Amino acid sequence: MKYENAEFKSAYGTFEQLPESELPEIAFAGRSNVGKSSLLNRLFSRKNLARVSSVPGKTITINFYGAGGVNFVDLPGYGYAKVSRSEKQRWAQMMEGYFNSGRNIRLVIQLIDMRRPPTEDDIMMMDFLQNTGIDFAVVMTKSDKLNKSEYQKRLEESKDELSFVKNGFIIPFSSRTGENIEKIKAVIESHLEE
Repeated sequence: MKYENAEFKSAYGTFEQLPESELPEIAFAGRSNVGKSSLLNRLFSRKNLARVSSVPGKTITINFYGAGGVNFVDLPGYGYAKVSRSEKQRWAQMMEGYFNSGRNIRLVIQLIDMRRPPTEDDIMMMDFLQNTGIDFAVVMTKSDKLNKSEYQKRLEESKDELSFVKNGFIIPFSSRTGENIEKIKAVIESHLEE
């Protein structure tokens, strides 16, 4: 697949606005500021296709990018405390609507920050995906921010913390160095062949 041909398609603020799901979809989920936009930009070999923000809670829409007959879906980040209750409610409805509407979701890339254990929200999200039977891979972001021994320690700890994740589906990643981007592409492509 030519990821570098990706283009921004559209953004939706409510579930009702979403178009019909005619193409296979790869969705990206994770808490606010975990690095979803940075991963997308690295995946597409582009600097600013997905907007990177230093302010958590900025992605409040479902953003669609297209490449090679596939939709890459950037879901709004969760778990940001400074968001109002009504905004959290809107987020929950949007996510529920997205996942429960029979869309052609082939894989969810669940991002967690490698520097710390998965949050309660991360675990809830992965439980939800497991219960709905949606395949997911865990990408542990910001791996370059750890030294060698911290990296190894977190890698070992994550085997226990994420023991329910399929073997080979926990991938450390750095948007700065591009660590494991080819592995992430391989996991995506294996789910598009099905």
